[in-house]
Amino acid sequence: MNIAKDTAVTISYKVTTPEGKPLDSGNLSYLHGGYENIFPKVEAALEGQAAGFSTTLDLAVEDAFGARDESLVRTIPKAEFPPGVKVGGQLQGVGNDGQPAVFNVVKIKGPEVHLDGNHPLAGQALRFSCKVASVRAASAEEIAHRHVHGDHGHHH
Repeated sequence: MNIAKDTAVTISYKVTTPEGKPLDSGNLSYLHGGYENIFPKVEAALEGQAAGFSTTLDLAVEDAFGARDESLVRTIPKAEFPPGVKVGGQLQGVGNDGQPAVFNVVKIKGPEVHLDGNHPLAGQALRFSCKVASVRAASAEEIAHRHVHGDHGHHH
């Protein structure tokens, strides 16, 4: 089966800096066809391909996690900070659009806690290598939910 709209695709992937420094790797299942489950440039490269296909793409900042948004960098008083959360941890908060957002705890300095709502790889160009492990028709439920269920997809 070839990758087309409304197919469930499983890939093994590796993300590095353009110079080859490893950043992330693993397996990912996504619903193909513009559901925003994967970088659009990667989805375009996989269109029409089948299991066994592999590719490496250089993603510019705007094709990856986008530019850093400095308005998502915040400092809060340590007194407002939940106990037990450490540097490297995450906090639920409210983004600039009023929607729930996740903030990474960057540092704790005296009475202040520094938070960053940007993706850790925002502002970076990336090299994305992947190999297609499997392709199958997506279920009606997966299409309705706009993501893959099961093994490497979303769990309820």
